[in-house]
Amino acid sequence: MSDDDALRIYRGKRHFDATPEPQGASGPDRGDALSFVVQIHDARRMHFDFRLEVDGVLKSWAVPKGPSAVPRDKRLAVPTEDHPLEYRDFEGLIADGEYGAGTVIVWDEGTYRPLSHDRRGRPVPFGQSLERGHATFRLDGRKLHGEYALTRFHGGGDSSEPEAWLLIKAKEKSAARAGRTAQGGARAADHGSPDPRRARSVRTGRTLRQVADSAGQHDGP
Repeated sequence: MSDDDALRIYRGKRHFDATPEPQGASGPDRGDALSFVVQIHDARRMHFDFRLEVDGVLKSWAVPKGPSAVPRDKRLAVPTEDHPLEYRDFEGLIADGEYGAGTVIVWDEGTYRPLSHDRRGRPVPFGQSLERGHATFRLDGRKLHGEYALTRFHGGGDSSEPEAWLLIKAKEKSAARAGRTAQGGARAADHGSPDPRRARSVRTGRTLRQVADSAGQHDGP
């Protein structure tokens, strides 16, 4: 599938003359490392967007409670449309009336390493692992570290039902340290979940409100 085909749904939902989001032209080459980004999106419903670079696009899942740094925590992850690689740099305000209207900050970013293998111990291409419904990988981010898994538990294949996945943190010796790091000194909203209202961008150090205020669009007190 070409990049244009992969991004057809993404582009069809947006008016690029009205939103600052990237359209999806070829981005800068960042070498062989595969990137990931976690963005907080204060849209109609507050959520985290978890994105992994796969085959030239960002495979994306909406994670309502955000990724957890606590081993064996399970987080619902709902697939969304593929996004262009440039979206890993996006932080700002999507205007009212546009798809996904609301404020976006980059909560975490870094690289990841695929870990999926077949029964004979041979590496499986990451895109293929996702198609099969289970993929493991190691994150090396500024907040999130260690092994995670994405597992589909509903829909997929020939099913007409919408897909639903779980994002799960694997148990590791360094889990306690990773948990403290991932919270970035902020109080957790629910066990291992970061509090999106208190969270700050790893790019600019700003909160969601500060980004909205800087755009002159914040309607709160």
